[in-house]
Amino acid sequence: MAVRLPSNLSSAPKLASRRMRLLLLAVAVFLAATALSRLPAGALIDYRAFDYLSTLWHEPLPDGGPVVVAIDEPSFADLNLQWPWPRSLHARLVNALRAAGASVIALDVIFSEPTTADEDQALAEALGPDVVLAGDETLISSAQADQFVRTLPLAQFTDTGARAGIASISLGGDGTIRTLPVLDDSFAARIAEAAGLPATLPAGGTLMQAFGGPRTYPTVSYYQALDPTNLLPPDTFRNRVVIVGLSLQNAPSVAAGGADAFATSYTVRTGRLVAGAEIHATIFDNLRTGNGIAEATPLLKGAFVLLAVLLAVLLVWRGTGWPAAFGGAAYILAMVAASYVALRFGRTFVSPIAPSMAFAAIGIAQATLDYAAERRGRREIMRAFGQYLSPDLVARLAEDPRQLKLGGEKRILSVLFCDVRGFTTIAEGLKDDPEHLTQLINRLLTPLSEVVLSHGGTIDKYIGDCIMAFWNAPLEDAEHAPHAVSAGLAMLAAIDALNLELEAEAKAAGTPFMPLRIGIGINTGDCVVGNMGSTRRFDYSALGDAVNLASRLEGASKQFGVPLLLGEATAGLVADRFPVLELDRITVKGRSTGTAVATVVPGVSKTALAVHRQFVATFYAGNREECRRLAEPLTAEIPALKDYYRQNAER
Repeated sequence: MAVRLPSNLSSAPKLASRRMRLLLLAVAVFLAATALSRLPAGALIDYRAFDYLSTLWHEPLPDGGPVVVAIDEPSFADLNLQWPWPRSLHARLVNALRAAGASVIALDVIFSEPTTADEDQALAEALGPDVVLAGDETLISSAQADQFVRTLPLAQFTDTGARAGIASISLGGDGTIRTLPVLDDSFAARIAEAAGLPATLPAGGTLMQAFGGPRTYPTVSYYQALDPTNLLPPDTFRNRVVIVGLSLQNAPSVAAGGADAFATSYTVRTGRLVAGAEIHATIFDNLRTGNGIAEATPLLKGAFVLLAVLLAVLLVWRGTGWPAAFGGAAYILAMVAASYVALRFGRTFVSPIAPSMAFAAIGIAQATLDYAAERRGRREIMRAFGQYLSPDLVARLAEDPRQLKLGGEKRILSVLFCDVRGFTTIAEGLKDDPEHLTQLINRLLTPLSEVVLSHGGTIDKYIGDCIMAFWNAPLEDAEHAPHAVSAGLAMLAAIDALNLELEAEAKAAGTPFMPLRIGIGINTGDCVVGNMGSTRRFDYSALGDAVNLASRLEGASKQFGVPLLLGEATAGLVADRFPVLELDRITVKGRSTGTAVATVVPGVSKTALAVHRQFVATFYAGNREECRRLAEPLTAEIPALKDYYRQNAER
């Protein structure tokens, strides 16, 4: 059996399949991200991003902005009055502010119901074109219909020339104020009109630029504004718009809530609510300065998501890994930075959430798919090579599959063939007991295979009772020749150990003992190694003249009476590691040129090795007498080669 590699390890189809999946993933992510951004939940996430980005820097208050007169705790304490306060008190405030130089006085208080004639008349006499009164607009929903109900100040007050503006504020889905009102009679629009300032009505969905948390605008208490000459610095209200409304000194928190106090974009940083009067001041400044922030159109949002998807595809087109991860993080940061720049200098909000999520989704999904494919590839490699390579080598291949070149390649390999001597005779003796024969061959091949694997070799195939193995593929092995020779010697030792077991078993069973003997041929040379076979079935194997010679050497070992025969190249590579003894020069079948062959005999002394070399030189010279003279002491010194010395002394 040879190493069988799964056909799906082929890199070209695998790459094409990966890229097709990536393109399908990109389409799916684009559609999902676009759909998500249109859902209410997606919009809330985008608006939360707006909160952080729009408050990342402190936008300074525009020059000449409103002053807030707060109906606050000190005023309640000073005036010692219950709410609602007498309208004559409000009339007194209007007159005091007008006298102090206020250009417009906006009362964020609803005067829709009459009180007493004197009180109402007192307030009406104080009003004029420089005053803006608050109205309200409420949506009443029922099973039959939705109805807007407007609550406006008494005609008695608006007949004086005072303007009425709708002070209702639209909250987002999370209870936060972010958008500017689009009503032409909104409270802030009426203030701008009264001040004679141009205030372009914002487009629907224009976002409000907040300038800070609570008490960002200059604020004075109501009771102080009643007597500004004595209680406030000079010119506090000179040529300023003044907005009067509830504004507690201790700004309420989100958890505690508060009357006429709302969350703005700054609430994510401060955790505090902002008074309605300050929110109207913010809206007024947005209108008069054009600081409102346009929200990107659905088409522009989709274009940014598409751009993110395309960039993500390009980033992971060739593969995923740490470079792609760092590139993805850099892109997301760049997307956030671009959104900030567009918001800060272009007054346009393009949410970075959907593009970043799309980018990250493609990167993470493709990385997951690549990781799963890599895991499958590792399992396939381990399954394919697990029986033919040592666990350490399999682990190295699985860790870095790039070391495995699946196509054919030329390499210098050390090839080993090992065959059982006289196996035909053994098989004939066990022809009536095939189970015993199978058990015997398995007991033989198992330790021999373990030796190959433990020495870093690759088992190419089993051919009956023969094993073919090689070194230096699929993983490179600079010591392939010494490792192959070490494996050969260890195989001989393994057979000796197995024979001891078989002898003991035969003695116990009272059956004749048939010792096992093996012959090993090892050769080193250029080979072609890779997938060999048809398009449907192929094996990882080696071919070449060096392979053929190794096979011939295994057979030729019989004529020299040695169990291990090395080719000339292998002998030269291991001569400094083992006691290598050259035996002869032979011409094997299928080759026209001769080659030197050698063997390894462990434990040979340097003196005996020198005498052996003298014997071989004498043999090559044809001096039979000298060969006979040297053969006798060599037989005593190197008994493993006694048959070789006897045969060659007579040749």
